[in-house]
Amino acid sequence: MSEAATESRSNATEYTVSEISGALKRTVEDAFGNVRVRGEISGYRGPHSSGHAYFALKDDRARIEAVVWKTTMARLKFRPEEGMEVIASGRLTTYPGKSNYQIVIDNLEPAGAGALMALLEERKRRLPFMPRVIGVITSPTGSVIRDIIHRIKDRFPLTVLVWPVRVQGDTTAKEVTAAVNGFNALTWDGAIRQPDLLIVARGGGSLEDLWGFNDEGLARAVAASRIPIISAVGHETDWTLVDFVADMRAPTPTGAAEMAVPVKAELEATLANLGARLSACTSRHLDRKRQAVRAAARALPSPDQLLALPRR
Repeated sequence: MSEAATESRSNATEYTVSEISGALKRTVEDAFGNVRVRGEISGYRGPHSSGHAYFALKDDRARIEAVVWKTTMARLKFRPEEGMEVIASGRLTTYPGKSNYQIVIDNLEPAGAGALMALLEERKRRLPFMPRVIGVITSPTGSVIRDIIHRIKDRFPLTVLVWPVRVQGDTTAKEVTAAVNGFNALTWDGAIRQPDLLIVARGGGSLEDLWGFNDEGLARAVAASRIPIISAVGHETDWTLVDFVADMRAPTPTGAAEMAVPVKAELEATLANLGARLSACTSRHLDRKRQAVRAAARALPSPDQLLALPRR
């Protein structure tokens, strides 16, 4: 080895492991402070008890570790799943403890066809947690309306308004559309109160039997409804246009009733448990305050000691 090469190597800057790791971290974060990465979710783990989610984004030649913090997970408009192709926005950073790098995700969007479905889901409204009035659009006879009313009565008794319609035949679409618009035309303070939630229901049948629920006018009425709607048309394997535009799809009419209301007995038990915990917590808090007052009182002189000098 030449003397010049030896001298050049001896003059190279010397770093500690922490210094070189810190320099790499700053370089990566400065160069890739805001990136969009497209890839497939692999090894999805989460959300953990901490609320964070961990996975990797990969393509056919490489992979990058990813993390979604709890606060970001709460803002996501869809739930990440194994194998889903997504577009992740965030920043790259390194983890010196393991000499690797990862993307800290600030936003996550489905890619391809999934993006269209995400936009559709974004339009949908949340169902009210505890509705006071539920409107049901279905045939007034048959097992469907009996099953819905029976399940609601078992879970959380409340007011159910039934708008009778034909659920099969040439007039089905027209009648169900009129029912959706009619419920929306009601007011909260009218003689008949506007429902907080609507259920459009029908039992199973052939494609021809369910065809009225594929009507464009009906689909537009359901999509425009100000009242959240659960679609319970047919069995779990049956799909109609109403299922796609409704705010929630139920596999059966009975399932729609279960989605519509919580179980009153479970809520009462939860409230009783929370009340007991609150009472116990308040009692412990007061006990600690009493102990603190007693401890402070022991450090104070007695009234006799305080008045001894004035007496003299």
